[in-house]
Amino acid sequence: MERLRLCYLVPAHHLLDTVGPSRNVLSLAAALVAQGVEVTVAVRRVIRATLPPGVRVVELDPTAPLPQEPRDDAAMRALGLSEFGRYLTALHRFLAREGRTFDVLLEKTWLLSGTLSRRAFALGRVGVPVENFIPDPARHGRTAAKRLRLEVARRLSRRALRSLPRILVETPELAAAFTRTHGIPPERLVVMPLGIDRSRFRPRPQAEARARLGLPQDRRILLYVGVLDATHDLEPLLAALAAMGAEAPADLEVHLVGDGPQRGTYEALARACARPVRFHGRRPHEEVPWWIAAADLALAPYRAEVFAGGELGYATMKLPEYLAVGRPVVSVPSGRPAKLIRHGESGFLFPNRLHEWQAFLRALPARERLAAMGEVAARTPLPGWRETARICLDVCRELLALRREAA
Repeated sequence: MERLRLCYLVPAHHLLDTVGPSRNVLSLAAALVAQGVEVTVAVRRVIRATLPPGVRVVELDPTAPLPQEPRDDAAMRALGLSEFGRYLTALHRFLAREGRTFDVLLEKTWLLSGTLSRRAFALGRVGVPVENFIPDPARHGRTAAKRLRLEVARRLSRRALRSLPRILVETPELAAAFTRTHGIPPERLVVMPLGIDRSRFRPRPQAEARARLGLPQDRRILLYVGVLDATHDLEPLLAALAAMGAEAPADLEVHLVGDGPQRGTYEALARACARPVRFHGRRPHEEVPWWIAAADLALAPYRAEVFAGGELGYATMKLPEYLAVGRPVVSVPSGRPAKLIRHGESGFLFPNRLHEWQAFLRALPARERLAAMGEVAARTPLPGWRETARICLDVCRELLALRREAA
């Protein structure tokens, strides 16, 4: 059988393998290669990446300037209309030049999701969107002009997505949101959950992890790993700590691993806290499981209201990574967290609000109870990247077979 040639188009991101979206793309690409697929990942620019064996990477817009201090892999932030138009031209040139060299083009979520997949079918190939988010102009447009641009883009994307036979989505909640907001028939939506690397994210001794990282052995450590932005909202926790003052548990420390646009806001709040809040910045990905293992309790606070329908729809990776290492998790009772976390057994679910955090911190469980909950968390059933790649390949082969029948 001829080897399947697949291009994973990622228009909205540069490649920076220290952050989640890039790691997810590379992990799926590596799992597809392991299934015998020839994979090319196409991103706007490459900032920094150690590529999995067998994965080829190309730049969609090699003359675009790189961010001077990259805090994430966003490639389209603050693009003006003229720059966006130039980038669209670069995307279509790439498809015209290389589109026919692939059998399948996966299209990662971006402002005009579906338009490149539709173009793939026009080239006689197969296009499949891989969706993890539905932008909402009312919530994400800070100005009237931006809301108008987002609404126009949303309508163009909706039209394209409705024309496609299959769309891959990360969660059942997101599938329901696509049906509700875009009118996509449920039978066209296939749930492809993000996988987890069990060889890396597995239980590790806490004392060893703390010694390795230079952390105190006798503290109750709350840990957050990820981007510091408004979606992953740490402000209610930090505001609660500041408001509680000396009333907060005496042995409590909060450690934040990652960077992002909200870091300055969080640092200002941290200065008002009576208990230590430590910022560690971005750390190498291979170090992350040790940070999780060093914690007593892992944090996954979200602003669910920024998602379509007010429900957290995307497949947050920090939850399964925390759980796989064997740490209980605090998150919100919405979407995937509500399904993954068993309240009071493998973690805690409550609204991400100041007063809720104050009540929780006053009754913060002892380290012994948190450790026992971590043992329960480690037994949470979680898919691996091999299962994710298998779902992706099943959809690709189905559509290729339909195309051959129609030819």
